[in-house]
Amino acid sequence: MVDLFPSALNDDTMSIHLLGLPTDINSSFLRGPAKAPGLIREALFSDRGNQASELGLELGHDIDLVDEGDLALAETPADFDQISDKVSAIAAHGGIPICLGGDHAVTFPIIRGLAAHHGPITILHFDAHPDLYDDFEGNPLSHASPFARIMEAGLAKRLVQVGIRTLNHHCRAQAARFGVEIIEMRDFAVDKVPVFKTPFYVSLDLDALDPSQMPGVSHPEPGGLFVRDILNVLDRQTAPLIGADIVEFNPNEAQGPLSAVTAAKLVKELAALATRTQANGTA
Repeated sequence: MVDLFPSALNDDTMSIHLLGLPTDINSSFLRGPAKAPGLIREALFSDRGNQASELGLELGHDIDLVDEGDLALAETPADFDQISDKVSAIAAHGGIPICLGGDHAVTFPIIRGLAAHHGPITILHFDAHPDLYDDFEGNPLSHASPFARIMEAGLAKRLVQVGIRTLNHHCRAQAARFGVEIIEMRDFAVDKVPVFKTPFYVSLDLDALDPSQMPGVSHPEPGGLFVRDILNVLDRQTAPLIGADIVEFNPNEAQGPLSAVTAAKLVKELAALATRTQANGTA
């Protein structure tokens, strides 16, 4: 564990904990997202940009970022317990985990770990796909199924999905079963996304973005969100952000550095949002 900016902040500054989850064993089509965490970190601290967020908060000056490194995942069923335990430990010490996937299957153990500390969680989920399959291709832990596992386990009290544009009959039935609130991409407007009144979590599948914005994903779906759309949704939030994941960046599909830079930009803005919302008296 490395505090990247230990001298610039006060001892009582709330910490953002960057945690890499290099696994894609539960991917259904292409492997590759396991390679993403290190490339996102590299882009985050590259001289291509600086450490300032659009909220005016800077990594190392206003945002205490602790890099937990990558979990040593073996791509076995035991990985989920390891992820849950690590996330729960971060939360128990007052930290805010921002997890770098990896495929979207990791969101289930992340939420399980957070719920052990916070109780059932409100989730804001950006994605092209609802990831509500009961069992995708014989794998109930597939990256297409995390929100089915989360909802059936009672780990979330509210799930709002934004940017969905692949909603088939099965997932529509699953959404109705679990009471999921879906803002489909064809109906998207920033002011249609709720402004939460209670602590919330962000799960950001990078294929929520239009492929012109994020080419490096396994399942590109045209007609998606722009980075500005996501930032505008996040900027309206005032309740405490208690954690986040950024998943499904596949470096094998990337065309140059844009995809890693985009993922890193979103890490920085989520870290700033967590710092702002925890400090503004709403926690």
